[in-house]
This record gives sequence, structure tokens and C-alpha cells, in this order.
Amino acid sequence: MIQKTVKIKDTKHLVGSLPTIRYLDPEFVYIATNNARCPKAEVFIKEGDHVNTYQVIGIRHAAFFDQPIHATCSGTFVGLEKHYHRNGKLTDFIKIQNDHKDTYDPSIKERSPEEIAKLTKEEMTEIIKNCALVGLGGSSFPTYVKFQTDKPINLMLINGIECEPYITADHRIMLEYPYRIINGIKYAMQAFNCKKALICIKSKYEDIASTYEGILKEFPNSGIEICKVKNYYPQGWEVAMIKEATGIKLNPGELPSNRGIINFNVSTMVGIYKAIKYNMPVTKRNITVTGDGINHPHNFRVLVGTSFKDLLPMCGGYKNPDKEKIFILGGPMMGASVPSDDVIITKTVTSIIVLDKTDYKEEPCVRCGSCVLSCPAGLEPVQIMNAVKSLDKERIKALNPLRCIECGLCSYVCTSKIQVTDFVRRAKIFAKL
Repeated sequence: MIQKTVKIKDTKHLVGSLPTIRYLDPEFVYIATNNARCPKAEVFIKEGDHVNTYQVIGIRHAAFFDQPIHATCSGTFVGLEKHYHRNGKLTDFIKIQNDHKDTYDPSIKERSPEEIAKLTKEEMTEIIKNCALVGLGGSSFPTYVKFQTDKPINLMLINGIECEPYITADHRIMLEYPYRIINGIKYAMQAFNCKKALICIKSKYEDIASTYEGILKEFPNSGIEICKVKNYYPQGWEVAMIKEATGIKLNPGELPSNRGIINFNVSTMVGIYKAIKYNMPVTKRNITVTGDGINHPHNFRVLVGTSFKDLLPMCGGYKNPDKEKIFILGGPMMGASVPSDDVIITKTVTSIIVLDKTDYKEEPCVRCGSCVLSCPAGLEPVQIMNAVKSLDKERIKALNPLRCIECGLCSYVCTSKIQVTDFVRRAKIFAKL
């Protein structure tokens, strides 16, 4: 276990220190018709139609919001194909053959600093809504909904912590696009009339700290500062981040806005910048492709809709190609596993982790309490597991599994190799019945 941990740290440090590879001209892009939050969709184009980059080509429907679907390149609509989505399910994707011209939709326009300065919060909210911006740290929660809060916001926290193993996509975007991030923060501060913002990073990231401390001198009196937090997982969880950055401990289920706080991911700040400045939806994102199952891990900047199979040759292909692989979309602790490499990079895919499959023998629970001691939400995972096994719905509800953030620590620390987190996920379904 010690050797494995060192290997993960070394790989993460190496990949995070290398410049991002830009791969922005694939032969085809694939745009998901639906996602975990939007189970239904309408497609506005028919096979053979030409589309422009940033054009609205459909709309997704959720319980309380609709979300426009944008083309991420210009070209021809080929038809629908099924591929694996970030949620681990086979999903219909709109297949577009790239014409390699990147012809912009007429809706794209640059706003002057004077125009931006006059925008109201309501106008910014509408722009962000029309650009279908969501939380790009992986949450996929609609950003415009956060903008609709009527609570006064005194402090904005920008999450650049990226606490999961392997992933360094946010690390690179912070180093490579600092001005986009800072301007995105300024636009959001303008919307909320907020005077202070903290960019939260792990204290060990001296390269990020020195970069921003230097650049922020160009923005005197901006109210934006770097905030160094502790180097542990899950420090990126908003409750842990808020407590470390401010000393405020949120009650279970409490919204940060009740305390005058709002938080966004650093990649979301880039999205806000491009939406407000250029009326552009998110069509590109940074992604980490890594793991012990490939030869050369890298960070990439890709078009949303790029196939993982296009990136694999640039990673030197599979290491030990005869071995069965595990593919994880997102972090190794909270990501979703998919059964093949036929996966597409959507807006909220932060990483693709390829691992050689290792079989572990599950042993009976020895009641060591490691899962209880490790749970950041203060739950009793082993008791929840036992309640699920006995189908005791009342006991399940009493143990409050809905507070679980699915960080995966209970499974990670289990000495018996039990997938405890899976039992807690099942308990959350029971608790909602």
C-alpha cells in the first residue's frame, strides 16, 4: 500500500508539472443528448445539416430547468450514436463530422469592458443560463441557479484544491489561464456585489501561490486573495473548504449562501469569463488522462465531445495491453467506472483514469471502525451497510445516509476490502423511498 501511494503521488507531481497538450481538432465530436441531471432531450437538427461552433442544436430537460445543447465544432450532423457517458451509462450522442473550419455561430460577440461594467446580476444570470454553464469541478449543477440566490454574498470561495489522487487538470488550468480565472472572479464579484474572494489551493502548491501572488499585484484593491488550505482528502469538499478557509462549520444540509458565502470551481470561473466576455458556452476543457494502465499520462485541452480513443495514442497506448483494464471517469475516489474505453469527454469529465485490473478478495467485516473514523460526514458506514443487508428501512433512515458525500474513504480504508461506499449508495436510495 505504501508503494502504491508513493507511485500515485509521483505520477501526479510529474503530470502536474508538464504543459498541457492541446488537441482541439478531432475528426468527429460527440455531444450527449442527456445526462444525469437531464434525462430527456430534444434534438433540433436532422442528419446532413451543417452546424456552426457554439450553435444551439438541442435542449435537455430536467425537473426544474432546461439546458441548451451546443455544438463544439462546425461541421455536419452525421446521426446519433451510443457511447458511455460520465454517469457510467450508454447514452445517445450527437455525432458531428468536423469540417476543421471552426465557423462561429452569429450569437458569439465580444463585450467591451464598458458593456460588462453595466451588466446587472439578472443579465449575467441570463447569459450564463443561455450558455448552459454548469459546475465544471464535476458537480454539473447549473451555475445560473447559484446566481439566482437572493441572499447577500459577502465572500466568494474559488475551489482550486483538486484533492483527489491522480488529477491535475485544474492545477494546469490555474497556471496556464490565470487571467481568465481572475477576470471570471471579478465578473462574479460584480454580479453579487461581493467585495472579497479567496482562491483556495493546497498549501503545498507553491507554484500556484507564487504565480497568483505576482499576478494579483496587477489588480490592486480587487479583493481577491490566495488562501492556502490543508493537504488532505477530501479538503475539496465544500464543507471542509469553508471550515478551513473561514472557520465556519456548516450544519448538515445547510447552503453556504445562508452564511453569506458562495463557491465555484476554478474551471467554472473560466467558463464565466468566456460567457460574459464573448457569449461563449463551454466547448473546451482541461482533462487528465493517467493511471498505471497507460504508458505516458498527460493533461490535455480538448473539445467537449472528444473520444478517449483519440487521446490514447498520444499517451503511448496501453501498458500491458493483454491485461484487463478499469476505466474511471472522474477521480479514483468519486468517479464512475465504465466497462470499456468507448467513452466521450463531456463538460464535467475532469479525468480518465486507466488502471490494470486487480482482483481483491473480500473478507468478512472485522468491526475495526476504520470507516467510522475516516468518514468526513460523521456517519457510521458499517452500520449503514448492515442495515442495507437486513433491508431495515427504518434503521437505514435513522442512520441518515443522505449526508454521505460518496468520497469513497470508507471503501479505501476497509481492511477487509469491502466496497462499503456501494452499500451507502444503496442506503441513500432506500432513505428516499
